Amino acid sequence: MTTTTTAPTPVPDDPRLKDTWLRRQLITLAIGFVVVAALPLLLGEQAQTVAVRTLIFAVMAVAWNIMSGFGGMFSFGHAAFFGIGAYTGAYLLVEHGISPWISMVVAAIISAVVGTLIAYLCLRYRLAGSYFALATFAFAQMFLLLVQNLEVFNKTEGFNVPILPRDSWWMLQFEKGSPNYVWIPLVILALAVLGTIFYTRSRAGQFVQATRDDETAAASLGIDTMKYRLIAVAASCALTAVAGVYYTQYYFFVGPEQAFGSAVSVEAIVPAVIGGIGTIWGPVIGAAVIGPLSELINELLRNPPAFLEFLQGTIGLDVAAYSVILIAIVIFLPKGIFGTIRERWNR
Repeated sequence: MTTTTTAPTPVPDDPRLKDTWLRRQLITLAIGFVVVAALPLLLGEQAQTVAVRTLIFAVMAVAWNIMSGFGGMFSFGHAAFFGIGAYTGAYLLVEHGISPWISMVVAAIISAVVGTLIAYLCLRYRLAGSYFALATFAFAQMFLLLVQNLEVFNKTEGFNVPILPRDSWWMLQFEKGSPNYVWIPLVILALAVLGTIFYTRSRAGQFVQATRDDETAAASLGIDTMKYRLIAVAASCALTAVAGVYYTQYYFFVGPEQAFGSAVSVEAIVPAVIGGIGTIWGPVIGAAVIGPLSELINELLRNPPAFLEFLQGTIGLDVAAYSVILIAIVIFLPKGIFGTIRERWNR
């Protein structure tokens, strides 16, 4: 009589399974980086502008996802940290001639400190869920009002970045249409995704996800829930500030609404929600869909085909169309594009 044995099913803690997962993520990142890096050589000037804006959206979404997706602390005030980065970069450059590269480091530190302090106060007084989101929104609005009324930040006029007569890597200024404007945020995004991949595998990433899923159970196992949540907040805020510095440098201007307006927070949230909250690639895929889609809708309504000419000039129609499309995506893909596809693939 012969007996048959069945190979054990690998479990998430199996090192071989983890190594396979890591290898797959890194290969995906490398392929995606190469493909996107080639785009500036093929795109026109207008399309390149859309690409840069999409990459900035993606960096913001990845940053937001670290705090709100993996950390479970829904933020509706990421404009505060984006604005800190944008204004820090503009102020240091315009008033003191300091390179944006240095400003990115300074802004990241300031934003991480401010974000950690805000999160600590919220968590210390047990603000969670919608209350935490409202608290972050309130702080973002407070920063908006402060900037609008402080002379040191030029109040409502904002900052205009001086344009140099020559290319300068040190000052992040190049000839109009230069592919460098795409490659720089692409490198920032790649590093952000790479950091997220290793973060989710790290002790800090595993602990913060455990806290997100069940704070009481995590605390009973000896996890310092406050500590690991604040680590996620600091990383998220620092990365968002870097995106803010680059935004100012690319558009050569920043004002209160461009930096701290509520629309900025929405631009960080929507790609992550559309792509898939709490996933590695969801925010990137969401930004890749939302960036070109919003531009396509705007262009279609500015220059509609003959059968839609009656729509031309209608105020707010682009926002309405954009909203309807987003609502449809949320209804039919409740876990986001990437999250839903992954779930169905696993089935």
